[in-house]
Amino acid sequence: MTTTPRTLRGFRDYLPETMIAKAAMLRSVATTFERFGFAPLQTPALEYAEILVGKYGDEGDKLLYRFEDLGGRAVALRYDLTVPLARVVAQYADLEQPFRRYQIGPVWRAEKPGPGRYREFMQCDVDICGTNDIVADAEILGAGAAVVLALGVDDFVIRVNNRKLLNGALATAGIDGDDVAKDVLRVVDKLPKIGEAKVRAELADKVGLDGDAIDAVFTLLARPPGGAEILDDVEPLLADHEEGRAGVTELRRLLELVTAMGHGDRVEIDLSIARGLDYYTGTIYETFLRGRESSGSVMSGGRYDGLIGIFRKQPIPAVGISLGIDRLFNTLLELGLVQVGRSTARALVAVFDDDGAPAAAAIAAELRAAGIATELYPAADRLKKQFKYADRKGVEAVVLAGPDEIRDGRVKVKWLATGEESVVDRAALPAVFGG
Repeated sequence: MTTTPRTLRGFRDYLPETMIAKAAMLRSVATTFERFGFAPLQTPALEYAEILVGKYGDEGDKLLYRFEDLGGRAVALRYDLTVPLARVVAQYADLEQPFRRYQIGPVWRAEKPGPGRYREFMQCDVDICGTNDIVADAEILGAGAAVVLALGVDDFVIRVNNRKLLNGALATAGIDGDDVAKDVLRVVDKLPKIGEAKVRAELADKVGLDGDAIDAVFTLLARPPGGAEILDDVEPLLADHEEGRAGVTELRRLLELVTAMGHGDRVEIDLSIARGLDYYTGTIYETFLRGRESSGSVMSGGRYDGLIGIFRKQPIPAVGISLGIDRLFNTLLELGLVQVGRSTARALVAVFDDDGAPAAAAIAAELRAAGIATELYPAADRLKKQFKYADRKGVEAVVLAGPDEIRDGRVKVKWLATGEESVVDRAALPAVFGG
């Protein structure tokens, strides 16, 4: 019986012409993170289910891919890279702290697929564990901004808030109880996606708030994003709430530091940013491309001082940010800021005939040794076919050595974009490509 080839809904293949560009983006991300002193970390795709369950709230738990493996163990695919990091920091007590790491890898969420939303997607995270100082929060924000800039995007905004401020605002609005507050924040977090009317409806129907409480929430939180003047306005309203005032102080300090880093014009206070995950405790971030806000946040995160302590008796503060590379990649494709390609090679060495194959193989090896990405055509086929293949792949030039060139120690180079041809000494060939 023939099986129909198809992909699962919410999953997709990246063919070479797009994967080449995506891989280049990932290399740029890793290079930028390392420039900030972050070291790479890799964790398994599968974790024991108990490691992940209960860390993301009720809605997050529903999105976990959970199953029993062949050994009868309850396991789950990782939902993000943050909880596995918390497990690592708790498990390896001898890690140098503050511990700075970056990780790039796929995560899985069993949610409804939609525009820019997939069930398998790549995350690129940086985190600092072991300090509760706001300097770490600013450093994370600076690394995130540097990554977006390195990818060729300069028109973006990082919107920041603070969970402590939000907790104070909810208490001021008369919303008591940790569980109720978390429910409210999960709904408020949907404000940019579903709008005020639907958020109000969910706060009434799903959380059970009355009209006065809902009005109070919006009076405090539904303000246009801006600068420190927002903190000036809201601080008097939190006069009786110590945690809320602490959140204001932390945000003021964060603005001061990121301005010193040169990112002040890209950072805004947005009191509606809530981040729906339960583990956030302080600073929270979301990043939007200006004019493309409807596409959703391309980079988000925050401080999660209590998460690692779930796995270890000693609490360890931490802060991080995650770049959603797939969503950003798709947006950059739409904007024409990503150049797709069909080959990683700059040169193709053609094989003139069977007798000339060893010389062609040697020429390809010489170019590769000089750092020139080179493809050797894998057969002594018709030259016209080899040239057409090279043109379709988008390589820069075809290198050919026939019997006469082999005898004289020379090669022929044809540049496909212009059609220009030249004959050069074989020893000088790498220099033709800048090698």
